Amino acid sequence: MDVNAAVAAAAAIAGVLTGVIAMLAFRFSEREQKRPTRTSLHTDPVLPPGVDTVLSVLRSSAVVLDEADAVVKASSAAYALGLVRGGKLSVEPMLQMARDTRRDGEIRQVELDLPRRGTGRGEALAVSARVAPLGSRLVLLLVEDLTEARRIEAVRRDFVANVSHELKTPVGALSLLSEAVMDASDDPEAVERFAGRMQIEATRLTNLVQELIDLSRVQNDDPLEDAEPVRVDELVAEAIDRCRHQAGTKQITMAAGGTADLRVWGNRGQLAAALGNLVENAVNYSPARTRVGIAARRINAPGGDLIEIAVTDQGIGISDKDKERVFERFYRVDPARSRATGGTGLGLAIVKHVAASHGGEVTVWSAEGQGSTFTLRLPEAAAAREARDRDRARQHSATDPGDEAGGGTGTGPAPGQSRTASPQSSPYEPLPAPEVLP
Repeated sequence: MDVNAAVAAAAAIAGVLTGVIAMLAFRFSEREQKRPTRTSLHTDPVLPPGVDTVLSVLRSSAVVLDEADAVVKASSAAYALGLVRGGKLSVEPMLQMARDTRRDGEIRQVELDLPRRGTGRGEALAVSARVAPLGSRLVLLLVEDLTEARRIEAVRRDFVANVSHELKTPVGALSLLSEAVMDASDDPEAVERFAGRMQIEATRLTNLVQELIDLSRVQNDDPLEDAEPVRVDELVAEAIDRCRHQAGTKQITMAAGGTADLRVWGNRGQLAAALGNLVENAVNYSPARTRVGIAARRINAPGGDLIEIAVTDQGIGISDKDKERVFERFYRVDPARSRATGGTGLGLAIVKHVAASHGGEVTVWSAEGQGSTFTLRLPEAAAAREARDRDRARQHSATDPGDEAGGGTGTGPAPGQSRTASPQSSPYEPLPAPEVLP
C-alpha cells in the first residue's frame, strides 16, 4: 500500500508540474506575440492616421522611411521608377537627404538625373525629390518625374530658336536688298535684279508664316469635327497639280496609280496639305528627268481596313541617322538644297501631325542614292466600307444558284468559273483622275 501511495503521489506531482510548465509556456507565447517586431514596424499601422489614404492619391512617387532607413510604405510608381529595391531606397542622394532631414527636421528639395532601369541606354530620368519629416521618427520622400516636361520644354525652346532664325534670314535679306535698291536707283537693271530677289525672299517669308499657321492649326484643331469622306484620287490630283510647275521645270515625270475609288475619313484641307507636302518634297529632292510616283491601295488591318498612299521618288535618299529626324520641325536632310528650293523644314512635321490626328501614321523607306518612299496610312471611310459591303452583297445575290435556277439575267459567272471576285493583278492600277506629265 505504501508503494502504491508513493507512486500515486509522484504521478500527481508530475501532473501539476506539467500543467504549470504548460501554463508558463502559453503566457510566454502570448507575451511574445504582443511584443512589437521589426516586421510589424514596417506595416501600415505605424503610419499616422490618414497618411496612407493621402499617399495613395498623390501623382508623385511616395516613399516613407523609418529611423533605420527601411521602407515602411512605397507607392507603385516608386517601384516603377526604380527608387525602391529590396525594401531599401536605392538612390543614394535621396537616402542622404532623408538622413539629414531626420537629423535636423528641415525640408529639402533637389532635382536629379537618374539612369533608366535595365540596359542603362536612352534618355536619363529627370526627377524632383522633396523630403520632409513625418511624425517623430518617419521621413516622407516625394519624387516627381520631370522627364516629359523637360522634353517638351526643350522642344519649345528649339522651336522658338528655329523660328527666330528662319524668320531672321528672309527679313535680313529684304532689308539689305531694299538698301541695294535705293543705292542703285539710277540703274534700272540693278533695280530689277534686286527687286526679283526681294520677291523671292518675300515668297519664302510668306511660305514660312503660312506653314507655321498650318502647323499650329493641325496641332490644336480636331480634324474630325469637320470630317467627311474624301476621295483619294482627288487628293492625288490636287497634289500633282500643286507641283506641276516645279516638275515641268525639272522635266520630272509624275505618275499616279493604284486602286481607284478609295475614300478616307477626315478633314479635306489637312489631308490635301499633307499629301501635297509629300509630293512637293519628292519633286524638290529629285534630280532632273527622273520619276515621281503616287500610288494608293487598300490594306487589311486588325482594327479595320487602311488606305495606304505611297509617294516614291528617285532622289538623293536619306541616311539612317537622318530618317529618325526627318519629321522634326525645321530639320533638313540637305539644308543647302532646302534653302535653294525655298523649303522651311516644316512640311514633314505637318504631315506627321495630320496623320496622327486622323488616326493614321506616316513612315519612310529610303536608301542613299536610290530615292525614298513616304507612306501615308489612314483609316478607310466607314461609308466607303459600307458601300463596298453592299456591292459585295449584291454581287453575291446575283451569283446565287437560286437565281440561275429561276432564269436569271445571266450576270452570274459562267459554268466552271469561281463565284468569288477575282483579286486584282496589281495593287497599283492606274487612277483615272491624275494626269501624267510628259
